[in-house]
Amino acid sequence: MLIRRLHERKLITALDDTQVREILNPEHDKERLFLNYSLAHAMLRPGEKSLQHKFHTASEVYYILRGNGIMHINEETAEVFPGDTVHIPPQAVQWIENHGEENLEFLCIVDPAWKPDAEELV
Repeated sequence: MLIRRLHERKLITALDDTQVREILNPEHDKERLFLNYSLAHAMLRPGEKSLQHKFHTASEVYYILRGNGIMHINEETAEVFPGDTVHIPPQAVQWIENHGEENLEFLCIVDPAWKPDAEELV
């Protein structure tokens, strides 16, 4: 049985400037994970926004856990709240901004699994 505890995962600053804790990624644990996707927990403090970026071939899903913000995908913009799920297709320019008074926390699912060379800033 594999159980990952969020508070035990290393906190990193991702390429897009979000604070991220990688939870599951078969690229880093091939012997135990038989997955095609990766899962991470991301966070932005009030007033922060991620940098504009895109994935070359992967699609991504955000699931909003806490806080509220503005999601940008290409030319579209929408408010997001806890319980919302956002699909981000491959090659889409994306970023999210926290415009609430608490941390914006969300899960990121990337398929195929995230690799350092899978995304770029725009």
